[in-house]
Amino acid sequence: MIAKKDLRIVFLGTPDFAVASLQALIEAGYQVVAVVTAPDKPAGRGRQLKASAVKEYALTQQLPVLQPEKLKNPEFLAELKSFRADLQIVVAFRMLPVAVWDMPPLGTVNVHGSLLPYYRGAAPINWAIINGEQETGVTTFKLQHEIDTGDILLQHKEPILDTDDFGSMYHKLMQAGAALLLDTVEGLINDRLNPVPQAGIDKETHAPKLFKETCLIDWNQPVQQIHNLVRGLAPVPTAFTSLEDKQLKIFRSDINTGHTGKPAGTVESDGKTYIRFAGQDGWLYALEVQYEGKKRMPVADFLRGYRFTPNT
Repeated sequence: MIAKKDLRIVFLGTPDFAVASLQALIEAGYQVVAVVTAPDKPAGRGRQLKASAVKEYALTQQLPVLQPEKLKNPEFLAELKSFRADLQIVVAFRMLPVAVWDMPPLGTVNVHGSLLPYYRGAAPINWAIINGEQETGVTTFKLQHEIDTGDILLQHKEPILDTDDFGSMYHKLMQAGAALLLDTVEGLINDRLNPVPQAGIDKETHAPKLFKETCLIDWNQPVQQIHNLVRGLAPVPTAFTSLEDKQLKIFRSDINTGHTGKPAGTVESDGKTYIRFAGQDGWLYALEVQYEGKKRMPVADFLRGYRFTPNT
């Protein structure tokens, strides 16, 4: 058992998903002695170096920030050790070597955006929606050798509504993960948690990194499956198809199942209010789109400036 005021925490994370957890720790009065995040990267048209969301927040709190290129670098390991952390917390960061996660006496806790052991990997929120799950959540667990396999500390379940997409679930789980982290840290320092080994699962549910080919719509699939792909990739990285040899991103969609009488991939529109694509078993209606070189907009606005050619 260790007093809250004496607990020394090193926080590791990069995107805004991690900021919510770091902010929760700070506002709860925990002593975050250092932050580890990704190096600044070129961004935007000017390719100016941009700091991660975690770094930007950490600097507002006057926290020391470490940005190692390589986590096994001896100089980084020595600097990390100098902060004498009792506990490390990882939220949306890259895979850690043993020398890092095994350093503090209380170990390293990870906040993961799924109900482990389901959806281990880099994109758990996306894949849960893409696969049509009705429920997901967040898990806190102790890091060990294999990725996302450590003993579970706490979990929080969150329903996936029909109206949810990746963006809305990301926000819900970001907040839920921050709250669960506070409960986890309090339970750890008061010795009230009973870590549970991850059980075997009856189906393989991986959450690998998303690539461009993941986002390309296959119109030979059932329309519900395509609709789930659109939801699971919106607003980023976004599902897309081609329309007259140009890319059309689809951010929101609706479906109408039933025999279309048309080959998969057929495009139809009244030129004013709708554009729809034939899938394996029905129509997918694109509700919000972005045509190559244009801004994101409702489909009616898109059609006002686009001369539609049937069956393109």
